[in-house]
Amino acid sequence: MTPKELRNERLADRMIKNLQRRNMEAFYCPTAAEAVKKVSELIADGSSVTWGGSMTIRDMGIPQALKERGTLEVLDRDEVSDREEVVKIYEHAFTADVYLSSANAISEDGVIVNIDGNGNRVAAITWGPKKVIFIIGVNKVAQTVEAALQRARSTASPTNAARFEIKTPCQVDGVCHNCNSPESICNYVHFLRNSPRGRHTVILVGEDLGY
Repeated sequence: MTPKELRNERLADRMIKNLQRRNMEAFYCPTAAEAVKKVSELIADGSSVTWGGSMTIRDMGIPQALKERGTLEVLDRDEVSDREEVVKIYEHAFTADVYLSSANAISEDGVIVNIDGNGNRVAAITWGPKKVIFIIGVNKVAQTVEAALQRARSTASPTNAARFEIKTPCQVDGVCHNCNSPESICNYVHFLRNSPRGRHTVILVGEDLGY
């Protein structure tokens, strides 16, 4: 085991205890490949499953892995081009058995931070789906809640704005300006500090994933 792998494992062990204290189920997977298997294990045959626009989930190949099972109702917004059909998938998320998400950041004591433009992701995380599974790379871990919010604003949001080619001030210099741009993707800030009825599961992954 390399020094980095050892550090990630020790960090994950501590964070799992903190997440459990917040009524969340938590696991650590050293690699993305192991995390894909864990996600699949946590979803029962016959379940309906969907997700937001997570690059982590896409890059890991989770959608394809779930479709290949052939026993799940998989709702993938990337498979439809019509805006109305995309909205229908957003709406179906609230009645899905499982909703998958990554996070913009997570504090070492287990608070999960997300910033949304449309709010569909944070809405589903908050209410609706029977189960929410987070897949979070170690690059998203921050020491404190304040540092997690700073990461979400200064790293994740400007990068996502660049991905969507949105004309916001952060596209000029890569720095959050706390703007009120009509094109802003930072309209909803969400902190998950505790899980009601153990609804949320977190899979920490010992790799850099997403933004």
